[in-house]
Amino acid sequence: MLSNQLKKQFTSKLLDWHAHENFRTLPWKEEQDPYKIWLSEIILQQTRAEQGLPYYLRFIDQYPTIIDLANANDEHVFKLWEGLGYYNRCRNLLVTARVIKDQYQGVFPKNYNDIINLKGIGNYTAAAIASFAYNLPFAVVDGNVYRVLARYAGIELPIDSNEGKKIIASLAQELIAKDKAAAYNQAIMDFGASICKPKNPLCDTCPFQRNCKANAENTVSLLPIKTKKITVRKRYFNYIIVETPTHYWIEKRTDSDIWRDLHQVLLIETDKKISPQQLKKQLIEKEYFKNKPNLVSVHSKDQKLSHQLIISSIYNIKINNINESRLKKINWVSKKDIPKYAFPKTLSEIFS
Repeated sequence: MLSNQLKKQFTSKLLDWHAHENFRTLPWKEEQDPYKIWLSEIILQQTRAEQGLPYYLRFIDQYPTIIDLANANDEHVFKLWEGLGYYNRCRNLLVTARVIKDQYQGVFPKNYNDIINLKGIGNYTAAAIASFAYNLPFAVVDGNVYRVLARYAGIELPIDSNEGKKIIASLAQELIAKDKAAAYNQAIMDFGASICKPKNPLCDTCPFQRNCKANAENTVSLLPIKTKKITVRKRYFNYIIVETPTHYWIEKRTDSDIWRDLHQVLLIETDKKISPQQLKKQLIEKEYFKNKPNLVSVHSKDQKLSHQLIISSIYNIKINNINESRLKKINWVSKKDIPKYAFPKTLSEIFS
């Protein structure tokens, strides 16, 4: 492991790089409002900064304070989140905003333990809020930090193992500049994103080149190590857009499956890809319509999630009026109101 001298050198050089060579600009950098820091961190979970930026700006525009977000209509918030994925983040965002409004009088807590007990906030996010908003000495440990420290210290333990996580978290806490926690945390994340990148890192211009163990041992491309492989489950969604000249039929996903609280058109999930004729047969057997429906294929779309591959086939059925279907009458929505509803990406592209 690193000597005390190398630890001090790392922290000093990192802060120097941050002060003079870190040109990465993002609107939440240097932000001290805990609400905006929290919002940016939740958006950036599982999301690249470039993708999350426009969402962050739209949220701040529509909900400038945590009270505004707490008072917001759920449907409006999910619509604003539409396309970001991992919708539990959005659900937790609303829960936490309302807890802070009701239990903390709308003021974000300053105590680390209070922060980490909020819904949807783990070690990383709590450390980010505590350090960036209040300059408290809690080290952030995200993918960038894992990579920088694994390479610099030559840590070959898998970062997806409990032991590997503990060692890097402990090292990160040892290295943090106690009186400059916000600057240090911002620096190490930016350094990982712009210099010590996953692929094609800029080792030739890296200020740590001489002391980096991975550079000395030619293991930069091998570190950090991950051992667990993700098993991807294939699912086959047959979406049927049922419409009259003035309305669409939609429903809200309410179970504990993916995309809960988002809306969808009529869905028949099958264990394998089926033909339009087979789907039409199922529709007739389920008696969704009073007459045999005229099923028209629209297109196919695959959407890869972290552990699932959704293979969607999209169809259309046009009927003259609501009474020609046996679908729930309360689920018919005027076509002009469709933009108000949040859908999974595959369907939002259809209605956009």
